[in-house]
Amino acid sequence: MRKILLALGLTLLGGGALSAQIPNLYLPKLDQSPAIDGDLAEWKELSFSDGVWDIYRLRQTPWFDPARNRLTDHGKEPYPEDDLQARYYTAWDSQYLYLGAEVKDNRNDVDDPEHQDKRWYFKDCICWFIEAPRDRAPEFFGQGDNAFCFVIDTRKPPYGAWWRYGTPDSTYQEEPLPKSAVDYQLHMNPWGRGPADFVLEARVDLKATFARSDPRWTSPQVGDVWGLEIVHTDPDGGPYGGHFIIYGTGDDDSTWGEAILTGPIQPVERLAK
Repeated sequence: MRKILLALGLTLLGGGALSAQIPNLYLPKLDQSPAIDGDLAEWKELSFSDGVWDIYRLRQTPWFDPARNRLTDHGKEPYPEDDLQARYYTAWDSQYLYLGAEVKDNRNDVDDPEHQDKRWYFKDCICWFIEAPRDRAPEFFGQGDNAFCFVIDTRKPPYGAWWRYGTPDSTYQEEPLPKSAVDYQLHMNPWGRGPADFVLEARVDLKATFARSDPRWTSPQVGDVWGLEIVHTDPDGGPYGGHFIIYGTGDDDSTWGEAILTGPIQPVERLAK
């Protein structure tokens, strides 16, 4: 009954009202550009990250919908927290958006029997949905909306780094991220725990992407406000399986969290004995 009522509440709740329930997300600026090598140690403590996400944590959020935030069960599955859990990292500087994830996954699935390059959501993939600048009008991949999607495939096929975006006169444009605009690396089994675990590290050129999506875009400054949502797909052998949707409910950018650009932050301090 609780799930039914919660799902009904989300249906009745407008996008702007939902966005207002999501705490502001503060994206720090990096003073130094890290090497993109599949190791986040240089910058993960200097980025925005709000802890481990798993299905149990998602159930406590205002945007949770069991029809959308779910895991695939093929029988004899591990406990849900061992099926998929992740930390996500986001930061920026004047030229790049930096994206990272540390993920524990029980199965790496990048096989889509009806493959199309744009069908990243049928594969293991992490996608950052960003509206820059934020306009708070409900749009579905219109002007200023971008999705930067990374398929967790070590072969790094041409569609492995994918870009969905809108422009002032079009929606749902789909193409590979231009090679000159992206650099990303995958490190599989980084902790020796399982072959499907991975670290993703990426950077995306801001001008080459955001400026094409929205002619109002200007070089980022402290205090700018963007929209942010993270979508992490995890089919585990299903045609369209489980996925996490974090800080929003889907393609409607008015439901995405409000991301405020901040200056650099310092690592967490440890007190001496």
